[in-house]
Amino acid sequence: MILTTIDGIPLYSTIAEALQWAQSRGLNGYHTHIYQGQTGYMGGFTHNTAVNQNTITLSTPQSGSTTSSSSSTTSGGSSSGSGGGGY
Repeated sequence: MILTTIDGIPLYSTIAEALQWAQSRGLNGYHTHIYQGQTGYMGGFTHNTAVNQNTITLSTPQSGSTTSSSSSTTSGGSSSGSGGGGY
């Protein structure tokens, strides 16, 4: 279930949903945000990675040949506290 969106990126109530969103965009991992007192999960190891990859995905022309790039090579869990700012 989507709790909200932040910078156009969905914030999910489960890790599985966040990972599925990330995988569909060539990303790995997830990070967390607090929304209305609840921990939410967002695809991509960092918020910047998620936003940047989503922008690339949305602006890539659909010409039959696609390229995918990802700067995320780390594996692991969340990085709560990064990119916060009261979300």
